[in-house]
Amino acid sequence: QVQLVESGGGLVQAGGSLRLPCAASGRTFNRYAMGWVRQAPGKEGEFVGAISWSGTSTYYIGSVKGRFTISRDNAKNTVYLQMNSLEPEDTAVYSCAAARSLLLPKNKVEYEYWGQGTQVTVSS
Repeated sequence: QVQLVESGGGLVQAGGSLRLPCAASGRTFNRYAMGWVRQAPGKEGEFVGAISWSGTSTYYIGSVKGRFTISRDNAKNTVYLQMNSLEPEDTAVYSCAAARSLLLPKNKVEYEYWGQGTQVTVSS
């Protein structure tokens, strides 16, 4: 079992940056691929991106590619979502998720464990 806790959300102006850490419990963090999903009010959850268990492979959806970066520190059981050049359309609750996989799952349905999420609000 993996428990995930996100932090780092808040209010930021358009063009600004935020970094969201996601801390994981358990001794087998490095066996999990990690993903990030966001949900805006009134919309379905959107898979934002993922990082492989080793950190050597990443995936991003088109709308965040070049602006968002996912990284991980397996020694600290933490995955990060660095968000730059934020836009009002990025406003959402951001959640991290874990999938026990040696591959790079690119669909939210492949993830088994979820955090509660942290609110990110981007003002124009």
